[in-house]
Amino acid sequence: MLDPNPTLPPAEIHYLTESELAIRWRLSPKTLQRWRSTGDRGPRFAKFSKRILYPLEGLGGVVDMEQRILCRSTPEQALTEVTNR
Repeated sequence: MLDPNPTLPPAEIHYLTESELAIRWRLSPKTLQRWRSTGDRGPRFAKFSKRILYPLEGLGGVVDMEQRILCRSTPEQALTEVTNR
């Protein structure tokens, strides 16, 4: 017999708080706040009431951004900076 009220597993989306991300990236929380206000830098974020959370995975998430800023060499970094302007 099927359970009439099955329990669903919670969504497996992991988020970092502003302070957790600031610690992870060794930045000031004010820097993250400034990036959010200008919209030109930083990872995507979600706002739940007054709480700001950063998705850890997914397109534009923390891990995605960390992978995009990694460079193998100085010339590669210079090329990335020129193309992103």
